[in-house]
Amino acid sequence: MKSGNSGVFPYGSVPLKTYLPDGDIDLTALSCQNIEDGLVSDVHAVLRGEENNEAAEYEVKDVRFIDAEVKLVKCLVQNIVVDISFNQLGGLSTLCFLEKVDRLVAKDHIFKRSIILIKAWCYYESRILGAHHGLISTYALETLVLYVFHRFHMSLDGPLAFMHSALFQVLYRFLDYFSKFDWDNYCVSLKGPVGKSSPPDVVADALENGGNTLLTDEFIRSCVESFSVPPRGIDLNLRAFPHKHLNIIDPLKENNNLGRSVNKDWSGFNYIATTNILRGIAYYNDVIFIILNVETAAILMKNEKRGRALTLDKPKID
Repeated sequence: MKSGNSGVFPYGSVPLKTYLPDGDIDLTALSCQNIEDGLVSDVHAVLRGEENNEAAEYEVKDVRFIDAEVKLVKCLVQNIVVDISFNQLGGLSTLCFLEKVDRLVAKDHIFKRSIILIKAWCYYESRILGAHHGLISTYALETLVLYVFHRFHMSLDGPLAFMHSALFQVLYRFLDYFSKFDWDNYCVSLKGPVGKSSPPDVVADALENGGNTLLTDEFIRSCVESFSVPPRGIDLNLRAFPHKHLNIIDPLKENNNLGRSVNKDWSGFNYIATTNILRGIAYYNDVIFIILNVETAAILMKNEKRGRALTLDKPKID
């Protein structure tokens, strides 16, 4: 939606069509920098007005303004969490990047379908998804899914008629690989595992499959050139990659650690290996049998019945 010198754009899981029923809606309002503060006040005032308007088309409540480094207006619309940020181009760039990857992978949106499945697993089964709770962020998780496709795409190359099997192949690869990953000494990068002691220019260990990866260097370079966002605010002082408890290098910005939200209480994917994998997955004649709980199974069944890489419907908000 555009108006004058400003516009509001969705980003994240909703426009990517990989959201879960419990997900929120992310919007960013773009404007000239010199009117940003006024725009924040205007958006907050409009939503507060709707909150007090009994005749409003949509029920708006719990409107809050968070005055932090990244200013945010939060509210509930029809009981769906809506987060409105301002002049945050990073989310839009990420959306464009993941859309481009999905088109490259093709195969009836198996990349997006895999994101839905693994998000559901991590949220409902393992309870490890949620940056606001010191857990892994959605973009970090999406990058790990991308890594699986990037590194193992040859073994995931199967007929679309066996979509369920292909999806579970991705889930198995995801859990199996990252449960064995040496998180204490390495970072995840599309170039391969990167040692924490590596020099700033990021030198990765050689990939075991001989470098036969999905994304070419030219593709990645083109995406970085097209979707990189100039630093602003706190990012201006960020030079070296900041090591945290979980280290995932942003494909679009090598000094951005996507695992920075994970706190020291994180038990890592080793926990998944010793519980969920042993409890839920078994290989047999190229078919993976997985025990899913009710929420995850329901999401998958509804998605497959619709024949598209979409999740459950939400009320449309214009």
